[in-house]
Amino acid sequence: MMKTKKLVFLETYGCQMNLADSEIVLSLLDKSGYSRTESIGSADVILVNTCAVRENAEQRVYGRLGDFSRYKKENPAVVVGVLGCMAERLRKELLESESFVDLVVGPDEYRKLPALIDAAIEGERGIAVKLSRIENYDDIVPLRTDGLIAWLSIMRGCDKFCTFCVVPFTRGRERSRTLVNIVREVEQLSRSGFKEVTLLGQNVNSYRDGENDFAFLLASAAAVDRSLRIRFMTSHPQDMSDALIRTIAENENICSYIHLPVQSGSDRILELMNRSYTADQYRSLVKKIKATIPGIALSTDIIAGFPTETEDDHRKTLELIREVEYDGAYTFKYSPRENTKAWQMTDDVPEETKLRRLNEIIDVQRSISLHTNRSLIGITMEVLVEGTSKKSESDFCGRTDTNKMVVFPKNGGAAGSYRQVKIDHVNSATLFGLQLHAAANG
Repeated sequence: MMKTKKLVFLETYGCQMNLADSEIVLSLLDKSGYSRTESIGSADVILVNTCAVRENAEQRVYGRLGDFSRYKKENPAVVVGVLGCMAERLRKELLESESFVDLVVGPDEYRKLPALIDAAIEGERGIAVKLSRIENYDDIVPLRTDGLIAWLSIMRGCDKFCTFCVVPFTRGRERSRTLVNIVREVEQLSRSGFKEVTLLGQNVNSYRDGENDFAFLLASAAAVDRSLRIRFMTSHPQDMSDALIRTIAENENICSYIHLPVQSGSDRILELMNRSYTADQYRSLVKKIKATIPGIALSTDIIAGFPTETEDDHRKTLELIREVEYDGAYTFKYSPRENTKAWQMTDDVPEETKLRRLNEIIDVQRSISLHTNRSLIGITMEVLVEGTSKKSESDFCGRTDTNKMVVFPKNGGAAGSYRQVKIDHVNSATLFGLQLHAAANG
């Protein structure tokens, strides 16, 4: 009689890197006789993959753990585990404050997870959070749950040590996967019918496998299948080389979109952040990118209220936003993270000031995004259909290669097809239009 697989419920918080890690976890568990379920009530194992970059993300996870405790009370045999960056950062607190948590496993210890779960079933609580200098899961084929868009991790960790960032302490130092295995994985994704692959790393620009840098890897991935869209994130401005910019310009299936975090427009704050560039150096880089790749879309990260930030520092950030004219921005209030150098600085900007500055940044960026999107009215754009719109069953939604979300009525096509859509109205976040006909590669 065939043994019934145990069921695992896995919930993921945070960045795309966490989504990619969850697929590695699912692959490891699948090989050990576990199967994923979308029903938490039927699960034998409940796991949450966490993020520790922002305080708000941690608070959301703590709130969710409160829900998990209820399932543990109803079924004491269920195994509850916390994975990822929050597990690495708060291992002791989690085991002490959340008595129902059976496992705490950091991002470099996922290979131990099946054995730890087996031990937890027998009543043994487990912890594995050691950081590694070599672990990159290069030999693990992720178990992907989406057959259209893939997140492909090319490296782990970060060596930049920005003073606000906890990543080097939760994910360790930089180590890259081998180019041959990454390209092999892209080939497999192409054969499996995937339409878009995003290469992931805390700083993809610093990828290195022997003499092979990120520009070479990007070109190699793009050459696998010219109908396959290639994206990447995230980039550090310091490592955005001329060769990388040329590679994007020379390959049509590398998307015309770069996420290029600036964090602040003030040189004083950038120095305190250990960002290793000035605002003018960043501006020069943006000008070079726009000159080399016409029509490129740029997005960024910005932190409001970093320690000692003045109104003049804030003004300089607003000026840079207006000058660069980003297509979008991920904006955050500064939140102190233990172990970082900024943690030792005085968090002296009042919360109400942080919020006001954050809202001013959001308002300026929203105005720019709306202006940029309005310039696209009347233009026909190629859109990769991702599926049915969340707001209307009669509409599709999809993305341009510049990463703009487009919503349009269903009129032929399906998820995974390319459609030609003429834009007829917009808001600051979304384009709306009518599809004309399928693209050549649709």
